[in-house]
Amino acid sequence: MPRIIRLQAWACRSPIAEPVSTSFGTMRDRPAVFLRIEDDAGGFGWGEVFANWPAAGAEHRVNLMADDIAGLVLGQPADDPAALFHKLAAQTHIRALQCGEFGPFRQVLAGIDQALWDLVARRGDMPVHRALGAAPVATVPAYASGIHIDAAERVIPQARADGFTGFKVKVGFDRDRDPARVREIVSGLAPGETLYLDANQAWSASEAAGFLDRIADLPIGWMEEPIRADLPPEDWQSLTGRVPLAGGENLAGFDEFTAATDLGVLDFYQPDIAKWGGFTGCLDVARRALDAGRVYCPHFLGGGIGLAASGHLLAAAGGPGLLEVDVNPNPLRDGFGAVADRIVDGHWQVGAGPGIGVDDLPRDIRACVTHMREARA
Repeated sequence: MPRIIRLQAWACRSPIAEPVSTSFGTMRDRPAVFLRIEDDAGGFGWGEVFANWPAAGAEHRVNLMADDIAGLVLGQPADDPAALFHKLAAQTHIRALQCGEFGPFRQVLAGIDQALWDLVARRGDMPVHRALGAAPVATVPAYASGIHIDAAERVIPQARADGFTGFKVKVGFDRDRDPARVREIVSGLAPGETLYLDANQAWSASEAAGFLDRIADLPIGWMEEPIRADLPPEDWQSLTGRVPLAGGENLAGFDEFTAATDLGVLDFYQPDIAKWGGFTGCLDVARRALDAGRVYCPHFLGGGIGLAASGHLLAAAGGPGLLEVDVNPNPLRDGFGAVADRIVDGHWQVGAGPGIGVDDLPRDIRACVTHMREARA
């Protein structure tokens, strides 16, 4: 039985000319953490760890992997990612509770789970979605994401030229002006195109209700995170019946997703493969959502490894969901291949090669490394 003998993690940062703004903050560079696992049979796999927030988070997660988590991973069997995910989640719970850092611990475990599934799929000479039990899938539907409402007039035509037919615009900056601007964007869409909205938890329940009332007559694909993910169920229930609701990137753990499914207000479920769960957790959530008659759409806004992994995750889950593809400039994504080269008629080409489809960090990515750690058995 192959056992894990090496973990490596790289924190990367790439400068960008134009900051990426949300309703709660601004990214002034593009960070990422890429993680590699190796076993004693020569197998290896890659994963990505969420690192967008806080601003100093990438380097911290690399150290967390090396100093707090690697000792629990080295020497473990490399052939059962799901079993190791559940074991590590239990083993790290008290550590995360002690320091109040559940997010970073969960994010590192998510990257480890991705890397192990990549390793297993490579050993079987199959793409990850096949290793997860799916039939071969060539493409999955995708939409262009990360579009600031002030930049929509410029960015949507560019995304359309790249082959996208769905566009997600960030709102929550000006509650009085945004509804009129949303109407303008909708009026400029071509037949067959769809607009999605994301407020990034910007509003109170009453503020969100007022916004939704003003756009309820528009054909909006969904309204994502209009309020905080941790607000009471009745606040979420007060927003139903206007525009389909989406959320999940800021839920973590099977219990939180089960509670959301039981509440029944979300039409679209969006766990993030790099924030919690990796393939093991997110695929379970996706299947539960589909069984409940909902739609699974993976959330992701990061580097090229997590994006490729998200495509395989959606391919494994099936259903009518869409892959989120951030179209803001990001060398840590495009260094693995230009987005435009992977989009055909609004669909992302998943890839038929072994694993996730990443063999090594490209030279341009390695030039952005700010911190690297490794641990060996």
